[in-house]
Formats: sequence, C-alpha cells, structure tokens
Amino acid sequence: MNIRFVETFVWVARLGSFRAAAERLNATQAAVSNRIASLEAEMGCELFERVAGGVRLSSIGQRAIQPAEELLRAATNFKVSIGNPEQLRATVSIGTIDSIVHAWLPRFIEMTKERFPSLSIDLNVDTSLAIAREIGERRLDLALVMGPVLRAGLKNIDLNAMECVWVAAPSFGLSDKRLTLEDLAPYPVLTFSRNSVPHIWLLRQFEERGIAPPVISNSNSLSAMSRLACDGVGIALLPSPMIQPLIQRGALEVLSITPRFPALKLHAVYADDPENLVPSILSVIAREASYQPPRTVLPFA
Repeated sequence: MNIRFVETFVWVARLGSFRAAAERLNATQAAVSNRIASLEAEMGCELFERVAGGVRLSSIGQRAIQPAEELLRAATNFKVSIGNPEQLRATVSIGTIDSIVHAWLPRFIEMTKERFPSLSIDLNVDTSLAIAREIGERRLDLALVMGPVLRAGLKNIDLNAMECVWVAAPSFGLSDKRLTLEDLAPYPVLTFSRNSVPHIWLLRQFEERGIAPPVISNSNSLSAMSRLACDGVGIALLPSPMIQPLIQRGALEVLSITPRFPALKLHAVYADDPENLVPSILSVIAREASYQPPRTVLPFA
C-alpha cells in the first residue's frame, strides 16, 4: 500500500475537498484525484461520496479514517526515529510574531538546525490573530504565538511568558516618576497591533477606570515601534527582551506605570495529526529556546 495515497486520503477527509487537499500537499488536483482513485481500486470500495462543494467520507471511509491515521503515525515515527536526522529533508512552515523574532527565534532556529541540519524553514511573521487563523486552516505546520489557539484538532504547548515594559525617550523626563494610566492622557501611546491581546487589555483598563484613552497608535512591527519610541514620538509598550539593549545604551528609559502590564502568554501550536511528529518535536525545541537567557543584540543600529 502506498503511504502517499493514504496520506492523501486523510487530508481529503479532513479538508472535505480535493482542491484543498491538493493545496495542502503541494500537488495538483488531478494528482490527488488519481491517488484516491488508485487507493479505492486497490481497496475495492469507494471512500468518498461527492456532495455540493466537495466530498465527504462514505460509510466505509468513516471506518477507514482512524486506521489510516494510525498507519501514518507509525510511518512517521519510523522515519524520524530510525532514520538519520541529518538526512531528513523536508520543509516546515512556521508562523510567528514580531515579539518572538526579536527575543529567541534565532536561538530556536539554531537549535532546530542542530537537530535537523537538512530541514528547511518557511517563515511567516504576522500578528497572532493572523497566524492563529493560518494554523487553524492547516496552512502552517507550527505556530509560535500569543495563545492559546483554542480550536479542535490543535495542540498548545506552553512557552516561557514574555515580560513587557513601558518605555519612553529620555526627553520625556518621566523615568523618575510613579505614573498611572491616567497620567498617559497627554502623551501619544505606541502599542501592539489593533485587536491584539495587549491592545485589548490596555483599552479595557481605561474603560474600567472610566477615563478616556490617550491617542493610541498600533503596529505589528516592533522595530517600527522601537524606532518611534527612541525618536520621542510617544510612550511605548514593548517586550522586555527586545528593548533591553536600547535601555542599556540610554536610548530608552523604563517607566513605572500602574497597573503593571501582564506578561504575554506564548504557545507553540500545531495540528495534533498522526504525521505531525516533526512539528511536535519543534514545539519542544521552542519551549527550551524560550527559557534560555536572552542575548544582547541590538534590534537596529
């Protein structure tokens, strides 16, 4: 029995269409159709029923899906456990956020290359909302995001939380003062992308206190936020690992603002699928990388 045909059967069953399975498997729709036809001919039965907009499992297909997933899991286990990691040639798609890129993503990639030297990484950097949508649609193999992502079929692994701090350029003269959110009213505020967890938390704090929020500018680029903060455009809320070098060289100062911003909860997320052994291993590597001490690297010159 051809394992590739079994894999195709599983993905068609999950996604409900030959077209979607072809996109996920980087194959043509004709190739997917031929694989299913060959598998059905070999098994002597029809695995799918055609319905409007796609296909669904036949009664026999419903009985076959669990053994098919177990077969894929066993094949993947065999390939990874018995084979030489250096010879594992594949491409894994990873989605992550700017906060992690500027903290420990380089260390994660180095550790991954040590384990799987021939593994290629296709990296997508976006907001947590966008990455969560991509992993939910199975367009990514692994997501490193502010989570968890609570969708059926996804597994969340806790990573080390990331502290955030309020900072401003020395020209503001605020580093020696104890401030509250009310004291931010006269100043522009730079924060994470709109509708992100930090942005929603900040708006809720102002709402609960019955005060009008200051002018808030949002961005999913922490490099841009850091540059604007250093240039005195506004007060910024940024991840501590990223701006420590800027604090050390005096470009930014930490502000004491009550209430304290809660640490960002980070998760590694992957589909809990039988053939997803490599992403599950990478999630463990990500967890280890997230707990190692940060390096002193300037985010920009």
